[in-house]
Amino acid sequence: MSVYWVIALAGLGLAGTAVWLVFKTWRIKRRAEKAVPPRGEFIEISSGRLHYVDRGQGPAIVMIHGLSAQLGNFDMGLIDAMARDHRVIALDRPGMGWSERGEDVPANPRAQAAQVVELIDTLGLDRPLVVGHSLGGAIALCLALDFPQKTRGLALLAPLTMRGGKVAPPFHALNVKSRWRRFILSWTLASISSIRNAALVFGYVFGPEEVPKGYSVRGGGLLGLRPVSYRNSCRDFLASGRDLKWMAASYDQLQVPVSALFAREDRILDADLHGTEFAKRNPAAIRLSLIDGGHMLPVTQPKAVERFLRTAGAGSAGIGEHDAADKGRVG
Repeated sequence: MSVYWVIALAGLGLAGTAVWLVFKTWRIKRRAEKAVPPRGEFIEISSGRLHYVDRGQGPAIVMIHGLSAQLGNFDMGLIDAMARDHRVIALDRPGMGWSERGEDVPANPRAQAAQVVELIDTLGLDRPLVVGHSLGGAIALCLALDFPQKTRGLALLAPLTMRGGKVAPPFHALNVKSRWRRFILSWTLASISSIRNAALVFGYVFGPEEVPKGYSVRGGGLLGLRPVSYRNSCRDFLASGRDLKWMAASYDQLQVPVSALFAREDRILDADLHGTEFAKRNPAAIRLSLIDGGHMLPVTQPKAVERFLRTAGAGSAGIGEHDAADKGRVG
């Protein structure tokens, strides 16, 4: 057999493999979207259609999820618990879940904070308590620094706050700078690799705690397998550190109270750096609480987070005095 036939057959083999990977990824995408359809409403903002849930009545709370996630991370008991006496709005950040974001829309925390303010203004919310988990914590801090008049306070859950620290192994695969490489990977290897490496990834993201039953559907985890989720997670990861230097230099200028909750065994963000060191930057404004557990507190410990939010809310204007009874129960 001539070398040309060998090359031709190899090319056909590669093409066939690529077609199989794309078809497999398409099937994963379709199954994920069928299992986790939109559960809320849509509005139009500058980044495109934004998906959110709006439950309950009372003082408003806005919840911002973290990297590679969506609003389902708050919907494993936490939203309904707080909605008993609050109006709770949890959003899919632009580009994640069922929210849109074009390639030309900036992804850095400061830009995403401005997009959250668009939601606050569109819904006519009166200075909500802003809750941010992980990357959502950095976005919430940018919101408080750039738009202090839009919030009465922050409640941060394992927030990204400081420069430095090691990148957790599960996020190495998101360090893809080329737009076209992200696109190709998203339709070939990303989803399949995520499924094969799920146990390893969850060990870091959830550990030392277990992944709660129902997380894939009720917690929205399956949506992370879609190609668009991978592409936008890469963009979020690459942009996540752009504002940290400015943020860290501005913490002494915070004009609203900030409460932060960290788990001591967090394997994604170091509690000493992003919690203890962060709190030292402005002791008058920042209050830190520590508990046992891992990074995914809204999913693994919704009751503890509820107590923390009620304590944080009691320290901000607009929350009823009855919430103060929960003070001191987290720490």
